[in-house]
Amino acid sequence: MPDLHPFRSPLAVPIAGYIAEKRATGHKFEKGASLLKGFDSFVYSRGLQETALTKPLVMEWTARKPNETASTQGGRISLLRGLAIYMNRIGYAAYVVPKAMVTVDRYAYIPYIFSSDEMKAIFEVCDQYPSHDVTPNRHLVLPLLLRILYGCGLRISEALHLTIPDVDLDKGTLLIRHTKFNKERILPMSDTLIERCRKYVKTVQVGKMGNPYFFPSPYGGHYSEATVYKLFRDMLRQAGISHLGRGKGPRIHDLRHTFAVNCLKKWVLDGRNLNNVLPYLSAYLGHEDMRGSQRYMRLTADLYPDLTSKIENTCAYVIPEVE
Repeated sequence: MPDLHPFRSPLAVPIAGYIAEKRATGHKFEKGASLLKGFDSFVYSRGLQETALTKPLVMEWTARKPNETASTQGGRISLLRGLAIYMNRIGYAAYVVPKAMVTVDRYAYIPYIFSSDEMKAIFEVCDQYPSHDVTPNRHLVLPLLLRILYGCGLRISEALHLTIPDVDLDKGTLLIRHTKFNKERILPMSDTLIERCRKYVKTVQVGKMGNPYFFPSPYGGHYSEATVYKLFRDMLRQAGISHLGRGKGPRIHDLRHTFAVNCLKKWVLDGRNLNNVLPYLSAYLGHEDMRGSQRYMRLTADLYPDLTSKIENTCAYVIPEVE
């Protein structure tokens, strides 16, 4: 029987069972489990007695919240749809949200691509960022963390979950294990980044107090995404880069987008055949398929119109005609 802790609502058994099934099939399902814990509390607060996932319950919990993006809402809808399908399969009554309601434009957000001057300004601020009594190593962690995000195109969650053995300073590689699509990959680092990592390890004394993470939090474990995001917002402000508000960016994830566009720009200028190298970018970034990488082609063409003709020569199918 699945572990019912910490669920308290009448839906505790199917919720716990659904989480157990997802994890048994290879999904980490950390965010999904956290959201379902919140949903369980929501159901419990309603004082319901029936073990059924009703339409009113689903519609109330998945209603768009103030300042919530369509993508975030779509994630919650998709989560309850999956739970409902599972519940129906094991004999419970559950309302299954129509698939059309789950479809959200995964590319509705327009990435912010930082210019070279903007990145220089960000690093100047970052390298002078002060220490703090609560986070005494943040002035050492942030400069390297941002350079890894920008120089290797990692997702923030991938970087923060790096452990000490994942950073191989002899081979100059990063082993990325905590990935969005459960695809491990090994990424090379530049010589300058390797040297920064070596100095960082000595200065921060990584591994001290038994903390296995490469970017250790003073509270144990690793730095949180929320903490890094808050500090990044402050660095943008100091660098004179306007933030357009929640859901509009620039976001720390835009460092990854900038890495990808810069790669494509360099390949185009070097005369590389993008049909041949695009799969490498897709694998490097840990994309599930080619669509994400192809989107960067569109971005590169939009940002650098002088390169469009060169891109079209090898990948015209990615750059559609606009009438």
